[in-house]
Amino acid sequence: MKSTPPSSPKALLLWMTFVMSLVFAVWQALLNNFVIEKAQFTGAEIGMLQSLREIPGFLAFSAIFVLLLVREQAFALLSLALLCIGVAITGFFPQVLGLYLTTILMSVGFHYFETINQSLTLQWVDKQDTASFMGKALAWRSAAALVGYGSIWLVMTWLKLDYWHMYLIIGALGLLMVISMSLYYPQFDTHEVQHKKVILRKRYWLYYLLTFFSGARRQIFMVFAGFIMVEKFGYSVSEITALFLINYVVNLLFAPAIGRFISRIGERNALIVEYIGLFFVFVSYALVEQAHMAAALYVIDHLLFAMAIAMKTYFQKIADSKDIAATMSVSFTINHIAAVFIPVLLGLMWLSDPALVFYIGAGFALCSLMLALNVPRHPSLGNETQWAWSAKSIEKPSLDS
Repeated sequence: MKSTPPSSPKALLLWMTFVMSLVFAVWQALLNNFVIEKAQFTGAEIGMLQSLREIPGFLAFSAIFVLLLVREQAFALLSLALLCIGVAITGFFPQVLGLYLTTILMSVGFHYFETINQSLTLQWVDKQDTASFMGKALAWRSAAALVGYGSIWLVMTWLKLDYWHMYLIIGALGLLMVISMSLYYPQFDTHEVQHKKVILRKRYWLYYLLTFFSGARRQIFMVFAGFIMVEKFGYSVSEITALFLINYVVNLLFAPAIGRFISRIGERNALIVEYIGLFFVFVSYALVEQAHMAAALYVIDHLLFAMAIAMKTYFQKIADSKDIAATMSVSFTINHIAAVFIPVLLGLMWLSDPALVFYIGAGFALCSLMLALNVPRHPSLGNETQWAWSAKSIEKPSLDS
């Protein structure tokens, strides 16, 4: 992939990604200690907080209505600013209600930004370069998170400052960077005027289903993969943090190569590799008895999720360019449907048989694998699916729900 000029739209995408990851990584790393030490949270309050955090993701489809008033680039920067403000003020409200409200504020900015960022990436980056660019963006995310962890050590361990100082510093720094980007970068053209309505098209059905199962697997990984490390293997806070650091270093080193690998082998083969790998990882989670093996599975699991780039590039190749913003908004909501019920239902199941939770995750991976076999070797507009019985014709750009 060609180098990225500092004033190009690709550079703006990378810097916005860096700010998002930097600010969110600090918020996430401090959350559990902060809510327990300062707000005396129990499992009930932290469960409610995490559920509230996911609601804006479920409502991400509403982003398309905001675009009636604001252009996508400005909306992305405003959303990023909202994330930074939410994080900056978190430390000033160490009470249950205050933390709920600041979390919602932060989450609205985060989920709107992620939605619009994906849309702009698919519009601004050429199809042949998208997988490589997304791999590079994952590396930037990892580098930003590592900077965030380093800043926590600097501010809280070396300078001995409190939580509110850390939240304020990182949030203000992120906001300053957002303001700088808004002043430095011009308004870039998105070439195609995007549809400003909720769109569901029959010919995108495969992408919708892949997105749903991706969200279901993500919940199992985020909620239960880390939990088993502590409950079953007794990992300490420092050991869990070290595991996070290993994940980010591995992604920093290998994510760009994964992007290039997807470009080389194609979306169909990349998705098949990902889902076969995830099937064996989830089965291994259910059977693992050694702590070091569980840690290795965690790193492999996290790395395999980088292969999900293929799902986005598949959609870019089959999409009407005017549908991208609307479909990204809808797909973000589809991705978060599982977040509403998976943690609660599988949390109850965990009480009787933790292994069953991971076998269900393996089942989700198998469902995804079956769907991936229907991805064409050369997807394009009018060639959305492999099997002849699927809708192949190019639709007129009308609402098809």
